[in-house]
Amino acid sequence: MSATTSVSTQNLTSQSISGERVSLLRRALSTSDQWSGTLARSALAVVMFPHGAQKVLGWFGGYGFSGTLGFFTQKMGMPAPLAVSVMLIELLAPLFLLVGFATRFAALGIGAIMIGAIATVHASQGFFMNWTGAQPGEGFEYHLLALGLVAVLLVQGGGRGSLDRALTARRD
Repeated sequence: MSATTSVSTQNLTSQSISGERVSLLRRALSTSDQWSGTLARSALAVVMFPHGAQKVLGWFGGYGFSGTLGFFTQKMGMPAPLAVSVMLIELLAPLFLLVGFATRFAALGIGAIMIGAIATVHASQGFFMNWTGAQPGEGFEYHLLALGLVAVLLVQGGGRGSLDRALTARRD
């Protein structure tokens, strides 16, 4: 391996900040001590967990793992590995958000699912939710709100009281 390749690879895994080498993982987990991240991750977790529990556990009137997997793969034509990934992200990412662990990764997973849901199902139904039952499906306004919370978490991190903060806070 040449010296140039070695330096380039090293720069991908860490960055010098004020003379201190900080890993990308540590940077991804770092967060402020503000409440806004805490509020955003808590709200997103509370809203998303029931959807994952419906899909994987059959709670809240859901179809459970096999029913949802069948719907995703047979009716929607989604590859099984992608379908299982979507289901597990919707179940586990909210739990990670609730405790503030790997906040940015969990938020990114939820964001990808929201974008996928808009693109494959909800954009054709228009903007509004189906409050009156007058349209054939649900619009994408809910997904945009979730994406707004995702954006806050990607920029700011998990905030006060997160495991991310406890893992990355400087020790005096």
